[in-house]
Amino acid sequence: MTGNPTRTIRLFGTDEPPAPTRILRAGPLSAEFEAGNLRYIRLGGIELIRAVSFIARDAVWGTYTPEITDLTIEETPETFRVTYSAVVGDGDQTFRYDAVIEARADGYLRFEAHGRAATEFVTNRTGFVVLHPLDGVAGTEATIEDADGLSATVRFPDLIAPYQPMTNLRAITHAFAPGARVTCRMEGDVFEMEDQRNWTDASFKTYCRPLGLPWPYALAAGTEVAQAVTVSVIGKTAEARGRSDDVSLRIGAPLGTVPALGIGIDPADMDATAANADMLRTVAPGIAVFRHDPNLGHNRSHLEKAAQIAGALGAEAWLQLVVRSIDGFAGELAGLGATVAALGSPFDAIFVSPAADLSGVLPGSTWPPCPPLADLYDAARKAFPGVRLGGGMFAYFTELNRKRPPMEDIDLVTFQTSAINHAADDRSVSETLETLPHIAATARIIAGGMPYVVGPSGIGVRDNPYNDKRLIAEGNVRMATAFNDPRQRSLFGAVWNLGYFSRFAYGGAEAITFCGGVGAFGLVHTSQSWQQPFFDAVGGVFPTYHVARGLAALRGAAMREVTVSDERRILALAAEREGRLTLWAANLSEVPQRLHLDPALHNGQAIVLDANNFVDAAADLDFLKNRARPFAGPEIVLDSYAAARLVGD
Repeated sequence: MTGNPTRTIRLFGTDEPPAPTRILRAGPLSAEFEAGNLRYIRLGGIELIRAVSFIARDAVWGTYTPEITDLTIEETPETFRVTYSAVVGDGDQTFRYDAVIEARADGYLRFEAHGRAATEFVTNRTGFVVLHPLDGVAGTEATIEDADGLSATVRFPDLIAPYQPMTNLRAITHAFAPGARVTCRMEGDVFEMEDQRNWTDASFKTYCRPLGLPWPYALAAGTEVAQAVTVSVIGKTAEARGRSDDVSLRIGAPLGTVPALGIGIDPADMDATAANADMLRTVAPGIAVFRHDPNLGHNRSHLEKAAQIAGALGAEAWLQLVVRSIDGFAGELAGLGATVAALGSPFDAIFVSPAADLSGVLPGSTWPPCPPLADLYDAARKAFPGVRLGGGMFAYFTELNRKRPPMEDIDLVTFQTSAINHAADDRSVSETLETLPHIAATARIIAGGMPYVVGPSGIGVRDNPYNDKRLIAEGNVRMATAFNDPRQRSLFGAVWNLGYFSRFAYGGAEAITFCGGVGAFGLVHTSQSWQQPFFDAVGGVFPTYHVARGLAALRGAAMREVTVSDERRILALAAEREGRLTLWAANLSEVPQRLHLDPALHNGQAIVLDANNFVDAAADLDFLKNRARPFAGPEIVLDSYAAARLVGD
């Protein structure tokens, strides 16, 4: 195989540079300045606020990238001050604003924005957004001040709140360290909070203009917007202890079994999947998940092809069945049941969903008409006797959390996720993995003891419940809500998928389905309408292929508990079969990490998938076997976004 991709192509699948970041400091107070906004506001190294951003969104929730001019940054040992002007919009509308950010060493920070609509500006949100972190915040007490000046004691939600946990807000105060609290005060509009864990974002988001008000809305030309966010600290805290340069890992007690790994087959990719079935069969997926939607022209031949593909892959065939009729759903299901029976009943599990539930419903909006779920499931039982029946959502976990199915009528609960609903930068995507234990815990409560399954899911947006058109990222760039995220083809994608599987495996999922075998979410390269640098020239398999193959082989093995000293840098999964321990570890950071291992893994075989062997891994289906080498030692070094498999003696 020829070709020499750049290191950034190997790591991220794109040569697009990330947004430049500058760390601003005022004594012990620090913040990261990026694209005109602030991230990771810390005092003494302890995170106070995850982000403060002034944003403008269009009428379909797309966020404009500001064009910044006249940027000035002034720093002293005890203060910093930032000023700039910005313009956002497109060829049809424009909004301009000026920003001032000031901070002091005592923990005071103020971010002001004054803007004016240069034209009529149609928007779903224009103003400040504040993100609170999860660690040390979820489930804890807070004091709020409402827009009328009244105070109350509340709690940040522990389980994921389906709707706004705090409304009519002016200020939120919470403890961030023993004896120390931080207040975030928001001025210029009425604010409310949503639990962004619903969309896998690692934050609680407080934003202006309640969703109960009409949207989109128009700012007439000349309309002014003036808002401010002030962060202030009450009490004192000691400097946070610096984190260790190294990460340690310990193996614990048995903890269930490794779930099945599945792949979802997009209807548009069925022919390409069939053409590459021999290669995909080597992954040995336990499940192949297909979508059947009569409104898209799917018919008997589509069901027959799905069964054939599952057979060619050696996988169980699972069907996601979209029911279009509202009043005649029983007849629609009966007809499909007869068709499936005539094909020999090839599907091991069938999930049913009303078509209306493919679309998300934001708070304040009315759910569209659809059949009563209990009646729908009853009709499905009659149409598909003897098959495991699934319900839930083919859309995001958000929609499952907001519309919970009657569990007594089904055998399985399902939902999917995406990592780029609100932001597409690398750190935000990595942070989504922090949220998955929260989703798993809430999903178990929703399921009420019923098994739950996840996917098809990936970094990109496979099915957007808020926009029925797939957004294709042209130019091979990172883009929020895009279908074809370039990181799927990269080492970043491999370790993200490994982390995703690990989180939900330990979270009790019965099956975890990746988004595809080919295409935008693929494991194997096939020709597409978008750029795929390096792979378009030489073909081969993406790094995630090897991760998926290795994880699929562990199905049914006894999982072992893994304790990692810093899960923001390293995530891992351990399993044991016939007395032999296997560990998969992922470096989620662009910085190389030294991992100190449990003594049970000091001797054995090791293989590391990283930038140095990226090209070889693309050409060798048996890379995991052919490149494994004897390993002895208490530690292993993982390069940027590297994945490692260690098998103990």
